[in-house]
Amino acid sequence: MDLKKIFLAGLFSVVTLFGATFNIDKSHSSVGFKVKHMMISNVKGSFDDFKGSFELDSNNDLSSLNGVVEVASINTANAKRDSHLKADDIFDAAKYPTITFKLTKVDGDKAYGKFTMKGVTKNIVLDYDKGGVMNNPRGGKIAGFSLSGKIKRSDYGITWNKVLEAGGVAVSDEVKLEIEIEGKSK
Repeated sequence: MDLKKIFLAGLFSVVTLFGATFNIDKSHSSVGFKVKHMMISNVKGSFDDFKGSFELDSNNDLSSLNGVVEVASINTANAKRDSHLKADDIFDAAKYPTITFKLTKVDGDKAYGKFTMKGVTKNIVLDYDKGGVMNNPRGGKIAGFSLSGKIKRSDYGITWNKVLEAGGVAVSDEVKLEIEIEGKSK
């Protein structure tokens, strides 16, 4: 057994992974959200069309992430609601067709970044759960992670609502984000 060859092979493997760019695999990823409806239950939704890429550092933590979501791909399993969400009083998908996230740093289990929705950019902090890295049976590497957190839709100019007779509002201001990402190395 040649230890030098084993060491160099392991070192080469780490070096080639470090700085590798991964393209988000939509078939194994999701960009979801949920909001409180009528103050009693949660309505979930997702965006079906999204893309992006990310890089990992030498510890297999995120070192960069750029994601783009197509607003018109919103899916809450209710065509009438989806149409209203795309309209100008909510997302205004015709004028603001994308939502973006650009990672600025990772610190432990927190991911910091610039989140842009409806033309407004804010710094947000998301919970980060490192999934891991594996060899892809089809070649290259695959990596995965989860991001979750909360934003206020009013911070982005999305203020549509209805006051309920019994008190409260139809839709909460708080939106919970639930993002699962798997990527393939280029």
